Amino acid sequence: MMLRMRTTLTLDDDLAATLRERARLTDQSFKQVVNDALRRGLSPGLLEPRPTYKVRPHTSGLRIGVDPLRLNQLNDSLQAEAATHSRFE
Repeated sequence: MMLRMRTTLTLDDDLAATLRERARLTDQSFKQVVNDALRRGLSPGLLEPRPTYKVRPHTSGLRIGVDPLRLNQLNDSLQAEAATHSRFE
């Protein structure tokens, strides 16, 4: 036997509207829709499974002649060159 408890629940307007709409679409009572929604939310086994993602790594080395220890110097040179060009244009 399932125990029933009568209680007052204050819902946000948007949530109440969504629940009323679902009750109308499924031809169920508001109470049944609320109970089903609470059961789904509180039962991790009933949750829809999330899609699994597989990461496929690939090799992406630097070009020959690029020193990874001097990348900041390259960035500084490119920024200085861009600033020089923007001043004279």
